[in-house]
Amino acid sequence: MLENTVFDILVYVFDHYLFEELPVSAERADIARDLEIAGFRGANVERALDWLADLADERERPGLKADERAFRLYSSEEAARLDSSCQGLLLSLERGGILSPTQREIVIDRLLALDTEELDLEQVKWVVLMVLSCQPGQEAACERMEDLVYALPEQVPH
Repeated sequence: MLENTVFDILVYVFDHYLFEELPVSAERADIARDLEIAGFRGANVERALDWLADLADERERPGLKADERAFRLYSSEEAARLDSSCQGLLLSLERGGILSPTQREIVIDRLLALDTEELDLEQVKWVVLMVLSCQPGQEAACERMEDLVYALPEQVPH
């Protein structure tokens, strides 16, 4: 039995469609029908499709200027949902050149849009991969992130 959370639906869509272009409204009904056939039901399907549509809208977000001396402070709401390990992963990905400051903000926005009280590292990795996959010119960063997402637990560096 498939889980029916928004996150699980998003992972399913990503794994099964490997979309280069996020679904547009004309394809939304087809994707919803495919999700129902796969066993996903209810309001979470619509929420997941809305989440993807909002992610597609993020392509137009203007870039932030990077300053190596700057650091990101998390609001109390963000810190309550993104623990220190999630925040550390985002910082590591940014310092490692996988995420830009703008992409980091998109990732945080999309993470907070999930219907989950506390987010975990696996969810952060997947959302980063989803964000990078819809950003033009991010093929190398996307490949590096795929390695992290699909790595076996014993292969992940500590």
